[in-house]
Amino acid sequence: MTCWISNAPILCLFLGLFACTTPTGTEDTVTHPPTHGVLLGEVSSTGAKIWARGDRPGWMHVAIALADDDSRVASGAAAVLAESDFTATVEIDGLEPGTSYTARVWFAPNRRAALAPGGSVGRAWFNTAPARGDARAVRLAWGGDLAGQNVGRDAALGFAILPRVLERKPDLFIGLGDMIYADGVIAPQGLYGNAQVPGDFGPATTIDAYRAHWRYNRADPQLAALLARTPYFAVWDDHEVVNDFSPSEDKGSGQPFAGGERLMPLGLRAFREYNALADGSGGQLYRSVRWGKHLELFFLDNRSHREPNRARDDNPQPKTQLGREQLDWLEQGLAASDATWRIVISSVPIAVPTGSAQARDGWANTDSATGYERELALLFATLRVLGIDNTIWLTTDVHFATGVEYTPFPDAPGFHVREFVSGPLSAGLFPRQDLDPTFRPRRLFFHGPPEKPASYDEALRWFNFGLLSVDGAGRLKIEIVDGRGGTVASHSIDPR
Repeated sequence: MTCWISNAPILCLFLGLFACTTPTGTEDTVTHPPTHGVLLGEVSSTGAKIWARGDRPGWMHVAIALADDDSRVASGAAAVLAESDFTATVEIDGLEPGTSYTARVWFAPNRRAALAPGGSVGRAWFNTAPARGDARAVRLAWGGDLAGQNVGRDAALGFAILPRVLERKPDLFIGLGDMIYADGVIAPQGLYGNAQVPGDFGPATTIDAYRAHWRYNRADPQLAALLARTPYFAVWDDHEVVNDFSPSEDKGSGQPFAGGERLMPLGLRAFREYNALADGSGGQLYRSVRWGKHLELFFLDNRSHREPNRARDDNPQPKTQLGREQLDWLEQGLAASDATWRIVISSVPIAVPTGSAQARDGWANTDSATGYERELALLFATLRVLGIDNTIWLTTDVHFATGVEYTPFPDAPGFHVREFVSGPLSAGLFPRQDLDPTFRPRRLFFHGPPEKPASYDEALRWFNFGLLSVDGAGRLKIEIVDGRGGTVASHSIDPR
């Protein structure tokens, strides 16, 4: 459940839980902190959404203050229900652009419970986005593929790559899909031989099992610290539901999926419960965010509207991954944007083959007619007509990192689309060199292991996230940062 509060600026929070406290006020109640940290989501120049989870029905309370003097500027509350696994989101609006805030979060049995001085709370810190014309520098991190293929929370280090993200101090972090593996398991010994925190779940076929996967990941202190210090933007991909799903192909195969129940409604419900999302007017997951003068971000929903992966892409009407309404929204938004860089966030890659020849899961057709590349070709043609050649595509999904420059039209050598792929954050590693040739790709860099790592420590060399930085003059730089914190690839582009 969400509560809207319009007031002065807002804040983000950090993880500072523990202990019960007795509030001041007219009612004798006991307050308690969040169970899984605090997540600050969908930050804009004037607002933010704050998520947390309690352990019983009641109310989630949020108090927002300016970071430099701790004076409260806004507050809000939202009901906490067992029906949503005790999760809640409070939305606060009316904030000041480019301003630092702090937040405190606690839970109580009633709507009016005040927090006693010194009471234990969840805390977080954040900056709102700069105003539309503000040319200040920005740093964006993105990554996906967390806890896949039995690569869970290391017994000693947790998700060891996440402190490396926080060290780079990004202004925002995009969890670009597969941020749980609902169709997987986490055993006491991981894929790379290390001891890890086991999961108390198997492949999810019920809403409670989906929630258990989310709770497992969010219980990691490293992830909690990142989400409390860095505004988070959530995107879903297939493993939030089941491998390579589409709306008409979401039942899984084999055990434990033999019952044939549709899984997408369950996965989507849990995804919404455990992420602070900005719904569009129709409740859609695709949306755009402006971040100062230099960046406008277009978040795609690559799952909800796609035709079946097994459908062929050789009919008169191109097969769709986005659906007509989302494609129109994307074309219109890209055309209207005056940002230095238009950033398209896609959970599936452009030219790296995914899925199988009988059912391609990404854009590329490669060796079959089952991809979605004709829809993408029409989008590129529209961008060419409009003279929009500053799109940067950020993707994940394939469990290695690479950069690719596309020159889709032989008669337009100056028109380019650039894609940068990161991942995995913590999962199996599956490097592959082949690229679909349709859009005339030129590889810019590649980062993936020559063979399976022999240990968890060695795997950290290949776990990675992406870092996009733009300076005040609009110069853009992409870095791939590994699990030990080193930059292993980079590419720079000057604005035109």
